[in-house]
Amino acid sequence: MTERGQLLQAFNTLLQPERFRDYGPNGLQVEGSGRVTKIVSGVTASRALIEAAIGVGADTIFVHHGLFWRGQDGCVTGWMKQRLALLLAANVNLFAYHLPLDAHPELGNNAQLGLELGLTATDGTEGRFGEQGLGFLGGRSDGGSFDSAPALAKHLENVLKRPVVLVGSAHTAIHKIAWCTGGAQSYFEAAIAAGAQAFITGEISEPQAHYARECGVAYLACGHHATERYGAPAVAAHVAKQFGLAHEFIDIDNPA
Repeated sequence: MTERGQLLQAFNTLLQPERFRDYGPNGLQVEGSGRVTKIVSGVTASRALIEAAIGVGADTIFVHHGLFWRGQDGCVTGWMKQRLALLLAANVNLFAYHLPLDAHPELGNNAQLGLELGLTATDGTEGRFGEQGLGFLGGRSDGGSFDSAPALAKHLENVLKRPVVLVGSAHTAIHKIAWCTGGAQSYFEAAIAAGAQAFITGEISEPQAHYARECGVAYLACGHHATERYGAPAVAAHVAKQFGLAHEFIDIDNPA
């Protein structure tokens, strides 16, 4: 058991949210129990995750996508009312960290996706690209290469267990790979400028298909949720171990 304030301090110390310009508040978004015994981690603070966390006796939820975002109208109606009602009735804390969770060099979404895929970022600033240095740049951890973009796509499908959208399938060996989880399609131009031969992310928008074809850089869209399943449980497990708390990751399926 630990105090909620101690948990907040631990998350903030680890993830350093003050370093980032973000799209919503990072940290404690909904105040619940002052004493914490069990953390459930997940990708998004959906009603399904909140219900599942309450069902397994959690008093704290830790997610990447919280409830509050810049540009919302602020009305507590509909889905927002339902989610907040569940949290408040069960006295459950909700912690959410967006860009800080993407960026952490060992436990964040990009680092953990790289670990799952067998990719390692280059040391120092050469291993980062894009706005706020969120993107990772490197190659295979074993020092090898992928024979082609389709071979890389097949590897991603085998690891992530879902279809991958590949644009720009040049049949040349791929050594230098850029990746940034979630909806990072706007980072593609920065990845190209950094010399990447392939870019891995969650989503693709219309312009990126043309950039891939015209620049000869493979674009691989693997799913927003699928690429961001790894950071939240890694951070929550790390902090739970620090305080001797129970932790459970609950993955709510999402095709996006």
